[in-house]
Amino acid sequence: MLKTVEVYKVWHAHYSNFPRLSRFSLGAKIDNLFTDLIELLLLAGFAGVDQKYTFVVRAATKLDLLKFFMQVAWEVKCLDHKKYSLYANSLNEIGRMIGGWQKQLLKKQPPPT
Repeated sequence: MLKTVEVYKVWHAHYSNFPRLSRFSLGAKIDNLFTDLIELLLLAGFAGVDQKYTFVVRAATKLDLLKFFMQVAWEVKCLDHKKYSLYANSLNEIGRMIGGWQKQLLKKQPPPT
């Protein structure tokens, strides 16, 4: 979760410079996905064994959405290549961490049905 918060801090500093035309639509969507992701990771950390897997899967889904909307922001030129590359690399690293957590939980207990 700490890595996610660090990337969010970088995003938050950039958010105020996001083009006005997209700041309250695409920018707000990305900001909400970031905060939702952080919330889900925090909840997963404190959840009981029976609920932890569900939160981790939801966090992985939020991360995928975040990556998609970051790519859209880059494609419509709201993000330059350097910023997009920074976010993409960081989000991929977070994805590997979440994936590892998910695999670890699957080994301990099969997913709920």
